[in-house]
Amino acid sequence: MSDTPALPEALAEIQQDFLDLGVKDRLQLLLEFSNELPALPERYAEHPDLLEQVVECQSPVFIFVEVTEGRVHLHATAPRESPTTRGFASIIAQGLEGLTVEDALAVPDDYPQTIGLVEAVSPLRIRGMTALLGRAKRQIREKVGA
Repeated sequence: MSDTPALPEALAEIQQDFLDLGVKDRLQLLLEFSNELPALPERYAEHPDLLEQVVECQSPVFIFVEVTEGRVHLHATAPRESPTTRGFASIIAQGLEGLTVEDALAVPDDYPQTIGLVEAVSPLRIRGMTALLGRAKRQIREKVGA
């Protein structure tokens, strides 16, 4: 039995979906996630200055976290021609969506290394996804003053 806290349900399901597949199929699933990245809400589409660039990512990805009534909402944008980066952003956005602040902050920092993509993409790309999660958590802390 692990000493680490249980993952939130959405992130645990995403992790299991990836781990149930072979390496090539994991890349296909990542591409599917890239197509599921929600569009930015209109209020952010017109105010790109509110979004923070995750400079560690190889392609331009921008994020903004909202915390409303103690629940986390991550908005992200990445170019369609960068499906790996879009897929990472989509995984993190979907995985954090609606979590309590406490649950979101408890997501292990190494979550990106646990979903089986280390064998499928470069370490530089995994670092980008890790940075995306880290920046999201930092923004959550800033929003709640933690």
